[in-house]
Amino acid sequence: MRRLVGVGVLAALGAVVVTTLAAALARAAGVDLEVSEGEAIPLSGISVVTSFFSLVGVVIAAALHRWSARPTERFVWTALALTGVSLIPPVLVEADTPTTVTLIGLHLLAAAVMIPTLARALSRAPEPAPVSCRR
Repeated sequence: MRRLVGVGVLAALGAVVVTTLAAALARAAGVDLEVSEGEAIPLSGISVVTSFFSLVGVVIAAALHRWSARPTERFVWTALALTGVSLIPPVLVEADTPTTVTLIGLHLLAAAVMIPTLARALSRAPEPAPVSCRR
């Protein structure tokens, strides 16, 4: 379990770096990252949201490792479904097309870092010891 969490935390740091750099590059290319009411998303906001949801993914992977008979397969399907759900808000906010496309790309970029890394770590993790209900 420690190895899985360690790999997950490192992957989360990688996802934060990649998405923050991609957002900075998009901003340098002229994408304003402004959502409803002209409020621009700061790069620190991208970092915080990416780290939070990446760590949620680590918790989901750890829980599935502990309580699922097929943790890798269930994690991948769960993560893909949650990634799909995460693509809805960028479309719903009042933003221009470049901002919407960038936000969707950032979500997919974080998923591209986290999902394969955690799936690989889950497939290599030894099965946890069974929990005994006897006293």
